[in-house]
Amino acid sequence: MNIAIIPARIGSKRISKKNIKKFMGKPVIWYSIKAALKTKIFNKIIVSTDDSQIAELSKKFGAEVPFYRSANLSDDYTDTRSVIADTINKIESSLVFKNVCCIYPANPFVLEEDIIKGFNLLKKKNIKYVFASASYNHSIFRSFKLDKNLSPKMIFPSKFNKRTQDIEETFYDVGQFYWRRKEDWLIKKNIFNNRNSASIIIPKWRAIDIDTLDDWKLAEKMMKVNR
Repeated sequence: MNIAIIPARIGSKRISKKNIKKFMGKPVIWYSIKAALKTKIFNKIIVSTDDSQIAELSKKFGAEVPFYRSANLSDDYTDTRSVIADTINKIESSLVFKNVCCIYPANPFVLEEDIIKGFNLLKKKNIKYVFASASYNHSIFRSFKLDKNLSPKMIFPSKFNKRTQDIEETFYDVGQFYWRRKEDWLIKKNIFNNRNSASIIIPKWRAIDIDTLDDWKLAEKMMKVNR
C-alpha cells in the first residue's frame, strides 16, 4: 500500500498563504493533489496542515485531512522529515502501508508520470530513496565568489582550463516529491551521497522552486508558454 503526504502549513514569510494562493486560476495545492490522484497508485492522499482553509480546500480537491498539525511542527524551522514522520506515527495504527511519497504543495509542474517513475525506481531491490532533479543551466564548476572589491575567485580552480563540454554535468534537487519506505521516514538519514538513493531527471523548465514572488511570476509565464 502507498500513501502520499502533502505538507501544507498556512505560514509563509515570502509569499502570504502560498500553499493556497491561486496559480493560473487554481489554488496551487490543487496541482499536487491532482497529480497524486491521477497516478492511481495511492491508497490515501493526506494533507498535513495547521489551517482550516487549507484543510477544506484539500478535502474538496480529493485529499484527506485526518488531523490538524500541531503548532510546534508548523513553524519556519521544522524540517519536512519531521512532519512526514508525525503523520506516519498518527495514522499507522489504523492503516497498513509500506511506501510514502511526500509531495510538496506549491508544485504546479509536478506530473503524475514523474511520481510513477519514482515509484518504479523505489521498487528496485536496493533503492530506498527517490526524488526528482534537474541539471544546472550553467556548470557549478565554473562558479566563483566575489570579494569585497568584487574581484572573482573560482571555487573550483582545478577546472579553470577545462572546456565546458568536458566538465561533468551537475544536478540539483528540484523540491517536488520524495519517495521513501515508511520505516526510512522515521529515521534521520541523508538521501544524498547514499548508494541507496536514486533520482529521476525532469526538464529544466519544470524545475522552478517557488519561494519568492519572482519565482511565482516566472512559473506562471512558463506555464502559459508550455501548457
